[in-house]
Amino acid sequence: MAIALKSAREVRLMRAAGLVVAEVLNLMRESVAPGVTTRELDRLAYELIVRRGGQPAFLGYHGFPASICTSVNEEIVHGIPGDRVLAEGDIIAIDVGVILEGYHGDAAITLPVGRVSPEAERLIAATEGAFHAGAAQAVAGKRLGDIGAAIQSYAEERGFSVVREYTGHGVGRAMHEEPTVLNYGRPGTGLRLRAGMTLAIEPMLTAGNGMTRVLADGWTVVTADGSLAAHYEHTVLVTDDDPVLLTAPGTTVL
Repeated sequence: MAIALKSAREVRLMRAAGLVVAEVLNLMRESVAPGVTTRELDRLAYELIVRRGGQPAFLGYHGFPASICTSVNEEIVHGIPGDRVLAEGDIIAIDVGVILEGYHGDAAITLPVGRVSPEAERLIAATEGAFHAGAAQAVAGKRLGDIGAAIQSYAEERGFSVVREYTGHGVGRAMHEEPTVLNYGRPGTGLRLRAGMTLAIEPMLTAGNGMTRVLADGWTVVTADGSLAAHYEHTVLVTDDDPVLLTAPGTTVL
């Protein structure tokens, strides 16, 4: 397995792409509301990415027809923006990828649309918390299994299921690089982490049993039991000290 360790220059370039991702996600936070279509969110994201000199990493990737993924309610990942009108009480996962000067940034958030149910609030909070539990393990000398185990434990302790069919991944010059980053596992197992690895850590949790199916569009992944799902992701730099979130605003790198 060839793992790309990033140089200081490469990390700076990834950080620049990551800051555009962070800006797009902030725009999504401001724009998500009842009555907005997912196509409108996609247009806003595309225009901002292009204004910042970047390219939407998802647009055209294996034929994907949009700049962001918008996954609503029981949709887990890879939802295609379109004419769907967001309604009060929905939740929406928005996944954003940006290429800038040949390097990728990749992150996702799940947002409430207006007032949502207590279960939806708990699911969104647990998914973000599971990410942070996993990302805290992204330190040189730890192992990939430590990340997955932390995510799985955090989710299951709160009564939610981890989606196993879809995973995190390495990221850098390509959107998907080695290694695969599972959202479940056993501590102390798997590849040993090294400083300079850049990982897209992205737990996907459901309020049901965690099983999935793909819709007829060939992209949209939904919960098999119709339960709510949420997704949270950042591009994370492994260091000898604390992990660094390259797609979060306000972080100083190198």
